[in-house]
Amino acid sequence: MWLIPVLMLFVFGDCSKSSSSGGTGSGGGTGGGGGGTPTNDMDMWLTKADQSSVFQKQGVTLSFGSTATSGYPVIDVDSATSYQSIDGFGYTLTGGSAFQINHMDAASKAALLDELFGNGTGSIGVSYLRVSIGASDLNASVYSYDDMPVGQTDPTLANFSLSLDTVDVIPVLKQILAINPNIKILGSPWSAPVWMKSNGSSIGGGLQTQYYGAYAKYFVKYIQAMQAKGIRIDAVTVQNEPQHGGNNPSMVMSSTEQANFVKNNLGPEFQSAGLSTKIIIWDHNCDNANYPISILNDAAAKQYIDGSAFHLYAGDISALSAVKTAHPDKNLYFTEQWTSASGSFAGDLGWHIKNVVIGSMRNWSRIALEWNLASDATYNPHTPGGCTECKGALIVNGSLVIRNVGYYIIAHASKFVPAGSVRIASPATTNLPNVAFKTPAGKKVLIVVNESGTAQGFNIGYKGRYIFTSLTAGAVATYTW
Repeated sequence: MWLIPVLMLFVFGDCSKSSSSGGTGSGGGTGGGGGGTPTNDMDMWLTKADQSSVFQKQGVTLSFGSTATSGYPVIDVDSATSYQSIDGFGYTLTGGSAFQINHMDAASKAALLDELFGNGTGSIGVSYLRVSIGASDLNASVYSYDDMPVGQTDPTLANFSLSLDTVDVIPVLKQILAINPNIKILGSPWSAPVWMKSNGSSIGGGLQTQYYGAYAKYFVKYIQAMQAKGIRIDAVTVQNEPQHGGNNPSMVMSSTEQANFVKNNLGPEFQSAGLSTKIIIWDHNCDNANYPISILNDAAAKQYIDGSAFHLYAGDISALSAVKTAHPDKNLYFTEQWTSASGSFAGDLGWHIKNVVIGSMRNWSRIALEWNLASDATYNPHTPGGCTECKGALIVNGSLVIRNVGYYIIAHASKFVPAGSVRIASPATTNLPNVAFKTPAGKKVLIVVNESGTAQGFNIGYKGRYIFTSLTAGAVATYTW
């Protein structure tokens, strides 16, 4: 029970040593003028590639001055130019994640959930969660909410039940909602019930057209049943990774099939049921922007669609902007990226901050989600054939919690950029990918990663005033003022 607060002190403790501004990972201001003690105008939270600092608030004084330090790049933040609103940052609460967390002792579980979802000094303020509709591949077993014996069907959904989710997922969600009642929850199905599918298997296959109506009602029943448990589903995606039929569970769906399902069944069913739950299409990689664009080109389908979701296991993050250009009235969401058991802390930190956090935001996404929130030390549980190397943001074993790189990737945004923030302008600076926000309280937030191979000094500019700071190679910092 005592391990969590001890580890929290490590994660959130202030650095007691301030470094020189010559590229050692923290920064010095240009001075606030006068001969007195300079004021601290900006806070800095730092994670270094070598893990000598992991999400630590720096004890340096950063003071705005009237001039930029010449010879160094300037990241000029412009709060007068704004882009998309932000719904939040977070993870997928897989069934396996919920199992690991729910089996902690009560005090340790409460402390961990407050650290993740609270807004106190020792919390990281996660504000968005994705859950699976039925099992994902990071559940211990495969199931839907309407499983039938082989050869039997249930087109009226008389057998529909959330019972398997009531063991771990729903209890954990209820505890999270008690901490943050405003957290947004996205539901994504990995597969329809097997009896609805063309191949009678949890792996691959498509949705038979004769069951389009029943499957649309299945979504409605899910949303209504979760609401009856006190859990509001803000949005659903139509199908997780509809072009990947090799996972367990999984289901394939072409863009034409998805458009037909949305316009003829899912959209009208939501409308008839009076649901405000958003419908989001695609939910797959950045290598096929034409899939969501082609669906949105169908006006009958588009009227029911809020936006498109992306992962980045293939393609380039700029695909989000391609969809935004084609359909500027629709939203973008970044819903999944895993960190692998074989990945390095430094490599994953830099790549994910650059692409998942900064890249998705600079390309109009309203959210940035890492994949699974928690696993055990051997990356379990998972379905037979499910992901064996998906490294949770947390390793949870009993009361022991180990924070992996995914925790810090999201923390650098979630703690400082609450729902309702707005992305504001900042330049695309060579070797210093960055993104800036203005929070509902009026604070400015700048996230920067140094992707060069050497230490890098730079200026942060705001309204004609400047602070000089620096980052070691591969380091990530969040600046707030």
